[in-house]
Amino acid sequence: MKKLSLNSLSELRESLQPEKKNWVRVGMSTCGIAAGAQKVYDLLKEEVARRGLEVSIEKTGCLGMCHIEPLVEVNVEGVPSVVYGRVDAKAALGIVNKHLCGKRLMNDHIVIR
Repeated sequence: MKKLSLNSLSELRESLQPEKKNWVRVGMSTCGIAAGAQKVYDLLKEEVARRGLEVSIEKTGCLGMCHIEPLVEVNVEGVPSVVYGRVDAKAALGIVNKHLCGKRLMNDHIVIR
C-alpha cells in the first residue's frame, strides 16, 4: 500500500469535492470582522438567495491586506477573478449587480486582478 503524503491527501480531497464555478469569498479574519466583513457577508448571502443566483457565498481567512478590509474575492464564470477591497454595503450590492448579474468588473474597488 502506498503511503499518503499531505499533498496527496489534499489532492484526493479536492478531486472528491464538486468543482464550484461561481463563488464569492469574504475575508473573515479578525481585521476583516472589525472592518465590517460580517455585514458584507450577510448582505451578499441575502442578495444571492433572494435573486436565486447559483453562486456560493463563503467565509475565508486572512487575505493579507488588512489595510483595505473588508476584502471580497469573486470568481464567476466568464469574468476575470478579482479581489475587491474596502467593500461596504453599497459596494457589496454593486458586486451582486455588476459582477455576479451583469458580468462586469467594478474597477473602482479592485485590488488584485
